[in-house]
Formats: sequence, C-alpha cells, structure tokens
Amino acid sequence: MSQPKTLGELKQSGYQPLSVKAEMRKNLIRKMLDHETLFPGIHGFEETVIPQIQNALLAGQDMIFLGERGQAKTRIIRSLISLLDPEVPYVEGSEINDDPLHPISQYAKDLIAEQGDDTPIAWLPREERYGEKLATPDVTTPELIGEVDPIKVAEGRYLSDELVIHYGLVPRTNRGVFCINELPDLSEKLQVGLFNIMQERDVQIRGFRVRLPLDICVVASANPEDYTNRGRIITPLKDRYGAEVRTHYPKQIAVEMDIMDAERSPLLDSDGYAVLVPQFMKEIVAETTALAREHADINQRSGVSVRMSIANYESMISNALRRTLLLREDEVVPRISDLPAILSSSSGKIELETVEEGKESEIVEELIKKAVQKVFNRYSKPEDYTEFLANFADGRSLEVSDTMPTATYAQHARDLSGLSDALDRLADGGGAAAIASALEFILEGLHLNKKLNKKKMEGDISYWS
Repeated sequence: MSQPKTLGELKQSGYQPLSVKAEMRKNLIRKMLDHETLFPGIHGFEETVIPQIQNALLAGQDMIFLGERGQAKTRIIRSLISLLDPEVPYVEGSEINDDPLHPISQYAKDLIAEQGDDTPIAWLPREERYGEKLATPDVTTPELIGEVDPIKVAEGRYLSDELVIHYGLVPRTNRGVFCINELPDLSEKLQVGLFNIMQERDVQIRGFRVRLPLDICVVASANPEDYTNRGRIITPLKDRYGAEVRTHYPKQIAVEMDIMDAERSPLLDSDGYAVLVPQFMKEIVAETTALAREHADINQRSGVSVRMSIANYESMISNALRRTLLLREDEVVPRISDLPAILSSSSGKIELETVEEGKESEIVEELIKKAVQKVFNRYSKPEDYTEFLANFADGRSLEVSDTMPTATYAQHARDLSGLSDALDRLADGGGAAAIASALEFILEGLHLNKKLNKKKMEGDISYWS
C-alpha cells in the first residue's frame, strides 16, 4: 500500500500521531517483549546503564548521560533513533517537520489553511530525526535556536512575523531526538534558552517571543566533574532533566576484551593473513588499561578511555603483522616482544597529574609489566616451572626478539624440557606461531616473578637464571 501524499489521504488512512516520547516508549516496550537487543555493540551495561535508560524512556523523561570519556555515551544516544518509527509524515516544505494533523509553524498553518486536504505530505525517515551539537563556548543562539533572516525582512515582512525566522538546530529536530554533547560547555545564555524549550516550549529570538510547542526528546552528555552546581551548569537546566544516567568503564576484563574485538580495525583482517591473538595477550592489553584506571599518577577525573585498549590492541596486532611480512610467514600471532609497540598508541590516552618529560612512557612500561605478571599468575604459578628452570642451571641463556622467526622458537620448544604441557595449554590448539607467543609469555612471567634474569640489547632480549 502506497503512502499518503496529501493531508486528505493521510486522514483517510487512519493515521494517529504519537509524541516522540510516546513513540519511543511504544517501540521500547515492543523490543523488550520480543527480547530484542536494545543497543547492539554496547557491552557491559546490561545490568547497570541500560535499565536506567529503560526506566527513563518508560517514564517519558529527558536524559543526561554522565560519564568520563570513552564510555559510549554518544554511541548510546545516537542509538536511540532505533526506537523511532521507520518514517513519519510531515508537511512538505516545513523547516521544522510539522505534523500534518497538528501543525505548529506559521508556514504549515498557512499552507493547510490555503490547500486543505490537498496539502502535500512528505515522509521523514528516522535517520533524519536526530540532531546533535558539540557544546563549545562559541556556540551561538542562531546555531541552536534560530535567527531573524535579513533577506526575508528585506522582502517586506515585519520582524514580528514568525516567517522571518531562520530556525536553528533544535527546532529543526522537531519530532525527533536532539543531543548536546558536553552540555556544561554551553554558555549560560544558551542554557537558559534550552530549558525554555524543554519546559515552557517557547523561544526568544532577538526579543521576539515565538511560542513553539516542540515535540522533542532532549538528551545530553557531560563529565560528572563539570555537571555540578560548582561546575558550569545552571541549576534550572539541571532540574529540567528527568533522569541522570551514569555510565562507567567495563567492570570485568572479559567485557573490555569483547569491546576490543568488536571495535578493532577491520583492516587488520583484510590482507589474507590468519590473525590469532592468544587469550593471554588480549588479557594483558585489557589489564594494562584497567591498571591505568587505578594508577596514582594518572588523572582519574579525566578517565582512561576504552579507546586506549582498542588502540593498543590494534598496535600489538600491527607489530605482529609487520613481523609476518618481514619474515614472509603465514600466521599473525602477537608475542610479549610486540608489547613495546603500544607505547605510541597509549600516548595521549592518559593524562598525568604532573607533567614530566618521559614520565608517560615510564608509566606505560610499568603498567605493561604489572599486567603481564598479573595475567601470568592467573594462568600458573612459578613453582609449576621448576623442571623448565633447570634448563638454565649451567649458565645457559635464551634469546628472543620481535623479529625472530617462528621456526627458531619451535626449535627452542623441542630442546627445552618441562614446557610441553604449559605450551599446549597456552597455545590452545594454535600452530607454531602460537607456541612462540606462549614461550615468550612464560619467560617474561618467570622474569617478573624473579625466577629469571633479563637483559635487552639492540632489539634482542636474553633470559638467564
């Protein structure tokens, strides 16, 4: 059945408009009853954040998402459009998406008064019912709310005529979802204008008050440190938001790893090489970030984003791919010796309490060592390697590097006693490259537990008892 193209056809179709919040509530209830995933690709919020969102939507409340950087606030907000209907009708030509059955702009009212049931109708897809603005101190009233169009004034219209207004982003998102990212950075003047729109449903443009009962779901994001009475937020605007949804970083390492796998660049799998990341290497990357979120020298108010884990994961795999290309091998399997590659991708992801040259790299190296030791001790105990450590009794040493061929590691594994069970368990059915990664993990774990000595020299690493 074709969609109505005129107001008359729309009336005959039996169409009944819903407010944006009622529409979102209806679709949320349907998804919950059908057990549909509400926010695909969002991990770790199932028991904490998502119930808060569901409650706010069921109550028809505007929401403010509070959280440090990299906690998926914007992604969740953008996903809210999935709760809108696929399309809704509006008066064709309307700048603010007027509902044909309940027009609010002067343009739509005049057009319907003139053409009646012949008024042309267009259909607005859900993707075009979302508006977003990053709040900065230089955002202006015309951008957000609107401005008098001097051309329309020059055409002979009076300033008191609503038709002289060029609408801003918020009115143009009428019948949709509008998001303001980093809300406290908005000037106080615009914060006042925003709560007028949310509560009183009117706007003031150059002293001319326009009554606009906008149908809009207003959401925002902010850092908790700024979203206080002592911060940069005015109390009346804070009072207008019905729900404060508090986001957080992953509470479990497994969730962080799920995000890493889901968000890593697809380019890493596009060259035809088999990429295998051992479980313990994933855990080391995730643990490095988790430890950074507890480090005394790192500014925890700024936060340590999940983007650090993702970028480090990509850098580690990239270094393994570089080795595979240089050695003309087939498998891409990261090793402990690939971890120095994450120093560059960690830069800029953490903010230190005190600025000291070179301190950032030192802290990241410290975090990596602690992460490796923590993960190693999760898999085994140093006492499990008594037989293996006997291989070093006569002053024997073992060299590894991030450019050492996999075949060399395979030879080491054959020559050393007391390793076969541990290598099989850590490699988890992988090939020679996975064995090489497991061997490096064992060597570094024993060193960090003070069972082996270690020396770096021109890219090579030597372990001895």
